[in-house]
Amino acid sequence: MRTLYRNFETQAQIDAQYNPSLVLAPGDQPMEHFGAQAHRSRTTLRNTLDVPYGPTVEETLDIFPAAAPNAPVFVFIHGGYWRALSSKDFHGVALGLNALGITTVVVNYALCPFVTIDEITRQCRSAIAWVLRNIGQHGGDPSRVAIGGHSAGGHLTAMCLQTEWARDYGLPQDPLAGAIAFSGLYDLEPLRYSYLQPMIQLDDGIVRRNSPAFLVRPCKTPLWITWGGLESGEFARQSQTYHAAWQAAGNTATLQEHAGTNHFTVIHGLEDAQSPVCQWLAHALGQAA
Repeated sequence: MRTLYRNFETQAQIDAQYNPSLVLAPGDQPMEHFGAQAHRSRTTLRNTLDVPYGPTVEETLDIFPAAAPNAPVFVFIHGGYWRALSSKDFHGVALGLNALGITTVVVNYALCPFVTIDEITRQCRSAIAWVLRNIGQHGGDPSRVAIGGHSAGGHLTAMCLQTEWARDYGLPQDPLAGAIAFSGLYDLEPLRYSYLQPMIQLDDGIVRRNSPAFLVRPCKTPLWITWGGLESGEFARQSQTYHAAWQAAGNTATLQEHAGTNHFTVIHGLEDAQSPVCQWLAHALGQAA
């Protein structure tokens, strides 16, 4: 039998690696946790929602300002395999960082199949550019901005790090103080043969333009690449492949499995100020943790 990708011969084999819901315990509903934490953020933290950063209705930011002015900033890009969920589902990521005096911005973007991954990447880059230019109006320090994302958001974080900021946006070439990618997808080729293909509609060009493992440029931004220890071997391989490419370009990165977590719980640390994730971001942003 011919292989579809690497050593995978069937869609079922690829889906087993790339559909994290298949391994959830009966009754486990991770979105219930995210929804409850998002509600907690909106009802306990000061916020400004649905700030437009681009011309379409989906291009909005949700901002959770720190109490003190001139605060460092973390920009979070949500997952959902580019075809589901919104910024509103992940407001809980602001809880840990707000306690450390860090402003959190959660990015919303349009979804496949109504737009392509090319367009989603453009929107996320536009969102980061908006933050760098305008976050001062919301009490943030534009010289201390870090980004991060989960799953598809990890992929979009990596794509933002590929951006030619000086050429395309007139910003410093490496304007970000740090980045963290949770359980990202850095080689999109296997997803063409997965259950996701009818929604995300990958073709050769989209895969080539949006597989950051093969696009790494020299970049001064320190990066933490992580994934859950309970995730599939392919999520580990994706992170390891990207890390190797990042280092081969002369860049600085930490590669670390997050033991005991699955694809959904791997970002729970953003809800806890004392977690390694929040402490790492505080250090990268020059904020005493």
